[in-house]
Amino acid sequence: MITSTANKQVKYVSTLLKKGKARREERLFVAEGVRMCLEIPPERIQTLYISDSFRKNPHYTELTKRVRQVEVLTDTVFAALSDTRSPQGVMAVVKQRTYGLEEMIATGSTGRLPLLMVLEQLQDPGNLGTILRAGEGAGMTGILMDSGTADIYNPKVVRSTMGSLLRVPFAYVEDLDATLTFLKKAEIRLFAAHLHGSTDYDREDYQKATAFLIGNEGKGLSPEVVARADARICIPMLGKVESLNAAVAASVLMYEAARQRRG
Repeated sequence: MITSTANKQVKYVSTLLKKGKARREERLFVAEGVRMCLEIPPERIQTLYISDSFRKNPHYTELTKRVRQVEVLTDTVFAALSDTRSPQGVMAVVKQRTYGLEEMIATGSTGRLPLLMVLEQLQDPGNLGTILRAGEGAGMTGILMDSGTADIYNPKVVRSTMGSLLRVPFAYVEDLDATLTFLKKAEIRLFAAHLHGSTDYDREDYQKATAFLIGNEGKGLSPEVVARADARICIPMLGKVESLNAAVAASVLMYEAARQRRG
């Protein structure tokens, strides 16, 4: 049993929780909570960490029998390591997964035409997590992010996705312009969410292959990205509200696409 926060493993997990650079270099991330850990494919779990009291939890056997390496921490050490206010007593160090652009635009595996979210310089982890979770509900087939977008393996993102992180394909791209060119060649229409869009969002047709472009919370999309779009769309606002939160706007757009496709 690990009894000290000075333990090398505890320090290692703490670094993965706090530093995006470490997560990128190690190709690992940390997931916490019973539900999340149960959903992770066993082969992706490098180590499972549980608190001493978790051994009385009804899910203890189910979780530990799936994993090769299990480490027990005292409740005090686990609480000190945990990234949540009310720790459930279980967390996992998980291998990251890499997706390709082709996976996100292929219709064979899902039977659905591409419905993509492309994010430029989105900074808030909460927004990113919400987009991923809402996107799964709306049938999003993938999410593409430039290198300036928040780390999708940030603990706040992982927690807020409620498992969607494990099911929705995603990728970071170094050259966003080249990626948009690739999407256009694949006959995917690009719709830029813009404060001064020329068309209301619900007047466009999203029943064909579609990608929505969402920009930075404060500055929006760069002029260069807007110029690559096939159409600029806006969400009409009443009252004195100028615009919606980025995650809310993305959700509105994705669910409009889902509504059209159900019809």
